[in-house]
Amino acid sequence: MPITLTSVIIDAADIETEGTFWHRLLGGSVHRTPTHRFVQAPGLPVVVVQSAPGHVAPGWPDGSSQQMHLDFGVDDLASADRTATEAGAVRLRPSEAASDHTGSCVYASPAGHPFCLRAA
Repeated sequence: MPITLTSVIIDAADIETEGTFWHRLLGGSVHRTPTHRFVQAPGLPVVVVQSAPGHVAPGWPDGSSQQMHLDFGVDDLASADRTATEAGAVRLRPSEAASDHTGSCVYASPAGHPFCLRAA
């Protein structure tokens, strides 16, 4: 029995800010409901931002567990770094890798969810 990953659900107190961030980062389309933002980008599972009024960002890497994070492979790390930070990401682990097109960089979304951009 094959198992297919169809979506990734992300909690956020402010679903508009978090949904807009993922849409700007990944592209594609976004569908809005009062409690969810559904971001569908080519080649990826649906990224669903769901309303979680009491959401508190993980304290990782200096505090509590990150719970999970997403890794994205990119062809041009420097360009992806600019896209991520312009969309509202905060770089958690600064690295020269973003300027020399190798390695990876660790970020947090506006709601504090960690993710990595890695040179493909």
